[in-house]
Amino acid sequence: MSETVVSLRKNPEPPVDPAPVTTLTVVPDPAPAKPVPLWLRSGRAIRTAATHERTRTAGRTIARHSLYIHGGARIITKRAWDARTPARYERYMRTAEAAGNFEAAAEWEERGQRFRDARHRRRMDLLHSPLDAAKGAAVTTGMGIGGLVLIGVAMAVATKDATEVVTPLMAVIKFINLMVTIVQVVWGPAVSLAPFLALLALWAVGSKQQAAPAWALPDRVRNGEGEPITPSIVVKALRDLGVSTLRKAIKEMGDAGASMLGPITIAGCGIEVDVTLPSGVSTIEVQQRRRKLAENLARHEHEVFITIPQAARTVRLWVADSGALDEPIGPSPLVTDDTMTADYAKGKAPWGQDLRGDAAGLSLYQRHLLITGLSNQGKTVALRSLALWLALDKSVQFLMGDLKGVGDWAMFDGLAQILIQGPTDEHVIQVTEMVEGAVEEMNRRIQAPPGTVFPALIVLVDEAQVAFMCPVKDEEGRYYGGAKATSRYYMAVRKIHNQGRAVNVLMWQGTQDPTNENLPKLVREGAHTRASLALGTESQARMALGDKAVDGGAAPNLLRPGLDQGTLVVASSGIDIPKGQSSITVRTHYVDDDAAVALTDRAKALRDGVTTLTLIDRGEDRDPLADIAAVLADAPRLRTQDVIKRLSALNADAYGDWSPGDLTRVLDGTGAEPYKSDGRMVVGRDQITRALAHRDESDSASASE
Repeated sequence: MSETVVSLRKNPEPPVDPAPVTTLTVVPDPAPAKPVPLWLRSGRAIRTAATHERTRTAGRTIARHSLYIHGGARIITKRAWDARTPARYERYMRTAEAAGNFEAAAEWEERGQRFRDARHRRRMDLLHSPLDAAKGAAVTTGMGIGGLVLIGVAMAVATKDATEVVTPLMAVIKFINLMVTIVQVVWGPAVSLAPFLALLALWAVGSKQQAAPAWALPDRVRNGEGEPITPSIVVKALRDLGVSTLRKAIKEMGDAGASMLGPITIAGCGIEVDVTLPSGVSTIEVQQRRRKLAENLARHEHEVFITIPQAARTVRLWVADSGALDEPIGPSPLVTDDTMTADYAKGKAPWGQDLRGDAAGLSLYQRHLLITGLSNQGKTVALRSLALWLALDKSVQFLMGDLKGVGDWAMFDGLAQILIQGPTDEHVIQVTEMVEGAVEEMNRRIQAPPGTVFPALIVLVDEAQVAFMCPVKDEEGRYYGGAKATSRYYMAVRKIHNQGRAVNVLMWQGTQDPTNENLPKLVREGAHTRASLALGTESQARMALGDKAVDGGAAPNLLRPGLDQGTLVVASSGIDIPKGQSSITVRTHYVDDDAAVALTDRAKALRDGVTTLTLIDRGEDRDPLADIAAVLADAPRLRTQDVIKRLSALNADAYGDWSPGDLTRVLDGTGAEPYKSDGRMVVGRDQITRALAHRDESDSASASE
């Protein structure tokens, strides 16, 4: 038997790739977390609920209203005790003694003795009052019964019924019985409700007086946000000021220090109160703690101002409403009133508002002016606002030097006789010569006949510290800057300060960071009106405003740089300052460049035309015909005297002593000789222009030959 063997090796099938195997990684389940004990979960929940803000608020609310009852009971008890005993007189007497007012202490002692005498008489009267009351009751009862019987007799006679005799008496008895019944019905509920009504009365008194600890009060009251200033708040702020003598004196005062305070009055966007300090406490001790006092009053430092009035041992506090000083004060009347005019002699410039919210006007009549402050605090705008108002008086003349040179005063081109703008030494030289020219004009006015009235000439230099610090010397070796007798700018300013006021030649200066180097002492003290914006130190404040103003409470160094822009402290007789104070804080109006241009356009319309010189020549060869054409550039014709004045302003060395004969001599033969118009000798612009053109043509022809 044959076997058939089938080999699997013969005719093999093509290999087939094995299917890809996907490896699955089995991650074992994590070990089950250990269950949190029930007591721990409950404790966490209780802690979360207990510390939640809503729970805290609810707890404070419950505690507050409960403590109102306790506080109300304390207040009512104190009031009752004061009413029944001479305790209040004792407190007032101790307060007067602590304040050193022994006359008032003696008066309160006398009032207390009168109270004791009256109380003794009342107590003695009580010994006899039971017998007197019994006698009175017997008499009253007898008379009452007798009266009722008489009424009954009258009724019986009228009705012919004898029983009517007792009718009135029975009616009274029934009424009494009814009252007893009503009392029996009401007495039970009244006795039950009486404790609740008493607690409600105590709660009402306590809630009105906020008689609860600070931690239980609402957030608004506890934080003091928007809280009105009350006498108790002021006294508490003074008590916690850190002055041991003051704290002890307040503690010994029977009225808790209330007698120190004058009336709290509304003053603009805040309140004002005078505080008479007790003996042994200096006003400087309160001034030096301004920040702490402000914080005790729940205010920022810049919202509390401390000044020293005329009364002895007294400080005057002005406390702003929270955030009120950060609000703008509104536009200037110069901008809103198109019909406003100025009067140099009698008017006041609308500069801004004081802290009371009243308009602050500054008189500029015969007063030199100095404004200082850190850079970018609004010094130029504050100074320019005064010049813009004064420009509306067409009689006022301006000589201006802007040593910053960025165009802040460019709108006065065509209004000022001289306008120099730039920060270089060359500009300082020109400004110095401008001020020296004003000195010559001042001397000319002084030599005029007595009684002569001169228009105001304002010599204004902005960024004056650049002039004082200029190191350049002239040909004779004299410095233009500096603070010595060899300084040309310094000496020119001093001369105007000494004598300019009498002839209406006034010096206005604006400067940064007052120091002895950039603002000499004699120049500072020569200004009648001194104003300062924010400064860095108290020493700078003293340089800016003087020791008297700073000792009286002026503190521009406490203004906030960058935040109190335009707010300045003013010491001047030209502004209304509260009696007893030496300075006033003013928030000035902001007049922007566009509004300033509109104002100067109005001022220019009031004038016949002013040729503004932007460069002062110094000793160069002059061309009289060209200079005459220059001063006539903005007018078709001018009187010969006006032409000479403008030439003198252009160059005093060349034309300062000219007469009409000199002008006629120069114009003789040019075809532009002076001629009469309306009975006055004038010089025509067109004739001068033709003469100048003809001369230039002749010179060109001669040169070509």
